[in-house]
Amino acid sequence: MNKLTDKTKGIICILLSALCFSGMSSFINLSGDLPTPQKVFFRNLVALFFAGAVLIKRKEPFKPVKGAMPFHLLRSAAGLLGVFGNFYATTHMAHTADAAMLNKMSPFFTLVFSAIFLKERVKPKQALAIIGAFCGAMLVIKPSFGNVEILPSLAGFFGGLCAGAAYTCVRHMGNNGENGRFTVFFFSAFSVLVTAPYLIFNYHPMTSKQLVYLLLVGLCAAGGQFSITAAYTFAPSREISVYDYSNIVFTAIEGYLFLGRQIPDILSLVGYCVIIFMAIWMYFYNKKGTALKNS
Repeated sequence: MNKLTDKTKGIICILLSALCFSGMSSFINLSGDLPTPQKVFFRNLVALFFAGAVLIKRKEPFKPVKGAMPFHLLRSAAGLLGVFGNFYATTHMAHTADAAMLNKMSPFFTLVFSAIFLKERVKPKQALAIIGAFCGAMLVIKPSFGNVEILPSLAGFFGGLCAGAAYTCVRHMGNNGENGRFTVFFFSAFSVLVTAPYLIFNYHPMTSKQLVYLLLVGLCAAGGQFSITAAYTFAPSREISVYDYSNIVFTAIEGYLFLGRQIPDILSLVGYCVIIFMAIWMYFYNKKGTALKNS
């Protein structure tokens, strides 16, 4: 039997990550009407234990590389805002797939922030893809004063923007030798410390079922983080990142089966297609550019 190639392993890992994050979205909804900070706390508490255990097992230091601390703080602040935006949208939008798609704007925002702060040149076709993805997001958000979901939609869009800023910091630190596993640990610890005071003063009583759902949220989040980290150790992002959009398919299926037969409207479906098309276009564009560079 032939061994799996690194690219195949990377695809399997990124599909597993997408499945984990879709499960996280479903369990967020199933946990009921709990305050968003409380949900965020448990999401990161489980990830904190997982990340700490991995660092201990690999005997890696619990400290950043020289000069990385300001970027860890910036990454953690932006990432936490992104999680808040995503959780709020997931809880308050009628269709979890809509919230998941808005969060998938993060790669395009990463491209924008990388151009602004890391001085990475954005080519005309990349700029066109960003504009196209933004138009697709507007079809999902459907901005109007008559749209009762405008606030959670904007929260989801803002969450994708913040996630893009966080990934830009991760990219910068990775280029300077920072350990990705410590980055996950630091972000999880930062998030737990920031949200813990809310639980102390405004704890919302939970049933045992809600507690189980929140622990599953954290378990899925940890599985998703480590799976996507493993995916990018097997293969470069230009070869596998497009498979991350399978998260939308998983989320839509779970929404239909477990969350009251959710079916996105036609404008949202068109928006999905536009954003996914732009992502696939960028995937092949970047792959072609790399092939020409290496030829």
